[in-house]
Amino acid sequence: MHNIFDIACNFTSERFDKDLEIVIERAIKNNVTKFGLICSSISDIPKLIHIQKTYSELMSFTIGVHPHHASEVDESSLIELKNLINEHSPNAIGETGLDFFRNLSTYDEQIYAFEEQIKIAIELNKPLFLHQRDSHNDFIKILKKYASDINKAVVHCFTGTQSELDDYLELNFFIGVTGWICDEKRNVELRKTIKNIPLSKLMIETDCPYLIPKNLADKPSNNRNEPSYLNHIVDEISLLMEIDKNNLLKETYLNSVNFFDN
Repeated sequence: MHNIFDIACNFTSERFDKDLEIVIERAIKNNVTKFGLICSSISDIPKLIHIQKTYSELMSFTIGVHPHHASEVDESSLIELKNLINEHSPNAIGETGLDFFRNLSTYDEQIYAFEEQIKIAIELNKPLFLHQRDSHNDFIKILKKYASDINKAVVHCFTGTQSELDDYLELNFFIGVTGWICDEKRNVELRKTIKNIPLSKLMIETDCPYLIPKNLADKPSNNRNEPSYLNHIVDEISLLMEIDKNNLLKETYLNSVNFFDN
C-alpha cells in the first residue's frame, strides 16, 4: 500500500503530551509516514518547533493564527509572528481563516488577522493553510481580493456545499477532507459532493485529536483521533468517490508533498 500524508495534525494539543512518540510509531505502522504539523496560536510555536525538530524528516509545519485566536493579532504581535516565520521558515502560513460558528474572536479581529496573514504569505511566497466555518461569503470575498497573488492554498477540513467547492476550485485551491466524511447523518451534502473534487486537488487529513470518524469500529476510550485512523477515512473516501484506494493514496500523497514542497 502507498504511503499516506496526513496534512493536519494538531500535535501541540495537550492530548498528545504523554505519548506522541507512540502515536507517531503507530501511524507509521499504518503507512502514515508524513505529517502536517499545524499551528493555531503564537503561543504554540515554541512547542511546535520542538516537535518539528524532533521529527524533522517526517513533518511539514505551518506557522499562523487560527481564527479562534485572532484576538491575539495586533501590530505588535504581527511583528513577532513575521519574525518567527522568517526565523523558522514554515512550509505554509496558517491555520488562518474565518470561523463564525463559535466566534471566539470578534468579526473585526478575525478579518484583520486573516488579511494580515494572507499578506505575509504573499510577501514570502508561502502556501496558505485555510480554515472556514459558517463564514464562506466573507471568506471567499477576501480570498478573491488577493487571489492573483496567492502562491497556493488548501481549504482544510472541507465540509461545504457544491457551490462552495466550485468557488475554491475556481481559485485553483486544494481541498482537505477529514473523518467528517464518515458521518452519514450530518454529512449528506459532502458525501454527495466529494465525487466532484478532482483527484489532483484532493488532500486527506485527520485534524487530530479532533474529528474522530463516527463509524470507527474500535474507538478509544478518550475519543482522541490520531493519524493511524487515516486509513479508515481513506476507505470511506475511496468508496464514495468510486476510485481505487491505492490510486487515491498515491495522488493525495503527491499533492501534499508538492503543496508543502517536501
